[in-house]
Amino acid sequence: MSGPAVGLWLFEPREFADILADVVPWLETFCEPVETKAGGAVDFWVRDGSALGLRAFDPASVGVFFVSEDEEVPGEDEDYAAFLRPPVQGLVVGAGCSGSVNHVLLGHLTLALARRLDALVDFDGLLSSCPAAGDDTRNEAVLARARALASALPGRLSEVSYGTGGGGRWLRHVGDVEFLEAWLQHPDFHLIK
Repeated sequence: MSGPAVGLWLFEPREFADILADVVPWLETFCEPVETKAGGAVDFWVRDGSALGLRAFDPASVGVFFVSEDEEVPGEDEDYAAFLRPPVQGLVVGAGCSGSVNHVLLGHLTLALARRLDALVDFDGLLSSCPAAGDDTRNEAVLARARALASALPGRLSEVSYGTGGGGRWLRHVGDVEFLEAWLQHPDFHLIK
């Protein structure tokens, strides 16, 4: 089963190997093992959450995480009008399986990496307070809840319009580290599985 993933948007180009040269030694201080895969992606298992400001957890309850290059950033069908310039590069940070502990770890890993790399966070969808079962991505109630959440938390959260493939458009959120830090403390963050 695949777990959650988020993107990191970089606005200054860097070789992916240089990013890994910075990130891998840091990961090795609290993750074991850290493995470079074919194509350059890195898989790792978090063993000590204290490096991310988290309490102890059972490492057996946590799956693999990964960092890889996102070949689709910048996207041709995305509207970057909310930014001074479009991103020049993207990374994907993801968890190999779902569940509360994996979501929390992914959020805190993303926060640390976004700070380290001076990146924005692409949430790969609209964040919503109190998600309702059966929400359709075209549902205006979803958009209203997402906008209410965005206005209630500090930091910057922007809507990015993208093509849905069938000629339609929809939105996803991209936020800064201040917003992500607040979202990780929000009670509804823990409702997301």
